[in-house]
Amino acid sequence: MLRTIAKTDINQKVTQLIGQGRNPLSMPKLTKVVLNYRVTESRDSQESLKAAEEEIMAISGQKPKLTRSKKSIAAFKLRQNEPMAYKVTLRGDRMYDFIEKLFNLVLPRLRDFRGMPLSAFDNAGNYNLTIMDQTYFPEIDLDKVTKIRPLQITLGVSASSKDEAKMLLSALGFPFEKE
Repeated sequence: MLRTIAKTDINQKVTQLIGQGRNPLSMPKLTKVVLNYRVTESRDSQESLKAAEEEIMAISGQKPKLTRSKKSIAAFKLRQNEPMAYKVTLRGDRMYDFIEKLFNLVLPRLRDFRGMPLSAFDNAGNYNLTIMDQTYFPEIDLDKVTKIRPLQITLGVSASSKDEAKMLLSALGFPFEKE
């Protein structure tokens, strides 16, 4: 649903805001959504690793990839090749389904939610946010949750500036905080 709206209405809105003289292929687009689900207690128990995999699979709708540490860091009690987090990259229909669920269900559920900050853009125009509690997602079974974990979300936008990325996300319905 959001994908068809993004291709027609939102593309026209962004074109009007940026200007008609640009090449339509250079307009900003949502390219991918990357979910990072950190599992800090993974070295202690395999059950927590399995539970985290099932939770991120329920949230994203696809199987996650287990990321491992590249080198040992003694200050963090981290050993090389130790499991650290699960990572999922969403594209296409799954990406737009997740975005719609995030904007309409998850973000309004956050306590004292006043909008997302504008300072979370990086120089490439990507937006990064962290949801500190995975139980805000409707797919999570609260009876099976053993630990509250944060979910880091990166919205990958093909834009040439932060302003263009902000225009695209605003047109998609992303709730930014009021200035």
